[in-house]
Amino acid sequence: MADNTAKIEAAKNAFGKLLTEQLERVERIKANKEFTDYAKLDVIKIGVLGGDGIGPAITAQAHRILEFLLADKVSSGKIQFNVIDGLTIENRVLANAPIPPAVLLEIKKCDVLLKGPTTTPRKGDPYPNIESANVAIRKELDLFANVRPVRIPEKGIDWTFYRENTEGAYAVGNSGVNVDEDLAIDFVVTTTEGTERIARAAFEFAKKTGKTRVSAVTKANVVKTTDGKFLGICSKIAEEYPEIAFDDWYIDIMTAKLVDEKRRKDFQVLILPNLYGDILTDEAAEFQGGVGTAGSANIGKKYAMFEAIHGSAPRMVSEGRDIYADPCSVIRAAAMLLEHIGYTTEAQKLYKALDICTITEKKLTITGRDTGATSARFADYIMDTIKSL
Repeated sequence: MADNTAKIEAAKNAFGKLLTEQLERVERIKANKEFTDYAKLDVIKIGVLGGDGIGPAITAQAHRILEFLLADKVSSGKIQFNVIDGLTIENRVLANAPIPPAVLLEIKKCDVLLKGPTTTPRKGDPYPNIESANVAIRKELDLFANVRPVRIPEKGIDWTFYRENTEGAYAVGNSGVNVDEDLAIDFVVTTTEGTERIARAAFEFAKKTGKTRVSAVTKANVVKTTDGKFLGICSKIAEEYPEIAFDDWYIDIMTAKLVDEKRRKDFQVLILPNLYGDILTDEAAEFQGGVGTAGSANIGKKYAMFEAIHGSAPRMVSEGRDIYADPCSVIRAAAMLLEHIGYTTEAQKLYKALDICTITEKKLTITGRDTGATSARFADYIMDTIKSL
């Protein structure tokens, strides 16, 4: 009994520390009110983070395309690119931090980020238990909305996922407690402030774009406290938008309904806690060609980050195939970045070129091997296509 008492007290102390950190975070959310108005900035600073694995190879191509599309803005000084090296698994291990301090300092000098994939250590890997760089950046910059569109007109699919980005099961994902050799506990975080802002962002997007339906996705029938709170707040926010239909689904049923050809056309905007959003958006990306084709926006009030949604594929690098990696995901993220900072004409040109190069014309094929095009050659194809528009 005495031994168990000591274990319980140690776990309570660890849990108490997490509670203190999360309560302090809630106060920071409340204090952060204003969104950045990019039109009012004298210079928009775009940071380019290659990441690791195939990240540097594919992100360099998206950077080239952005430089091409924004050449006059770069010349005039309105746009400034800052290539930030060092967000590699090796540097993160050396610093024993998800983001090396020098890299974080450079990140915070930028307004928006274009980011390649980064390696997240898992149990059994030859790395220490370092938090995901993605999760750490989202928390450091308070990038609360992960926005992932999936559009395939020929299948009647036009979905936009609003995934809560800073809470849920990932909020303290490396801070669980191993009580003893028989018991491990992890934590899920749901706050009023955090849920209200993601729900309102989704409804505002629906209102702005003429969408007529917003769906919340939880497992509130089983995970009653945190998922129940998330669903309750979404339902309350929905009352402010009577012109938009609101419904809710459980994550297991929604996973099935997205592959139901009769039902999937009905969904438009979806709000999800962090873990469910991560899973469901990867499933949704398969409809448009896989995670290699999907971009992702991470939106906060001061900062925003745009990235590929797939992993770093270190095996491709070890096999010398990184130059053949598919850059479409991070290029699509670059289009989302353009749209976010107000360059909608340039964004639409890039979206259109991507559709031509990957769907309608498709002169080049990327296979991930020397049987297909390199990412650099594919980027050239996209820029040539833009010139012809």
